Amino acid sequence: MKVGIHPSYQPANIECACGNLVQTYSTRGSFRVEICSNCHPFYTGKQKLVDAAGRVERFNRKYGRAKATPEAAEQ
Repeated sequence: MKVGIHPSYQPANIECACGNLVQTYSTRGSFRVEICSNCHPFYTGKQKLVDAAGRVERFNRKYGRAKATPEAAEQ
């Protein structure tokens, strides 16, 4: 590595809004985040499952699209 062109790599603390503290190294320094792996719904198991089929049907009803029939698809 060339001397004098790289940013300093220093210890940093990443603090979440939930109070979780992660000690790491960074060129940016310490900073705060709003959400982390301790409080994110995906990692905590509190994630809501989205009913994709229901959303598609609701979209089709709202915008007046008819269901595709197998006969129409063959033509």
